[in-house]
Amino acid sequence: MRIRRENIDLPEDQGCLRWVLGVPLALLYGPAAYLCYTALAARPGPRDHPWREDVQAVAYLSVGLCLLGLLISVTPVFLRTMGRWWYVLPLLLAAVAFVRAKTV
Repeated sequence: MRIRRENIDLPEDQGCLRWVLGVPLALLYGPAAYLCYTALAARPGPRDHPWREDVQAVAYLSVGLCLLGLLISVTPVFLRTMGRWWYVLPLLLAAVAFVRAKTV
């Protein structure tokens, strides 16, 4: 016979845990958003080949930070606690940065 145990993930306990788990994600997505904005705001000219490579590097760095945040988000603690909207921001940022890196 299997003994039923109480659910340790009570809804009233998740409020503080969401804040604690959201801090590392915010520390990753904040710089990723800034780097994505920097890549979008840069307007290299037709003969600025080194500047284009720098914009691509910044865009790929933003994609890398977003992917790192997504890797952290798929751990079981994050999956149980955080909402699904935490996946929308890094996917959107990574898509925009990737398109910018390819179209510079």
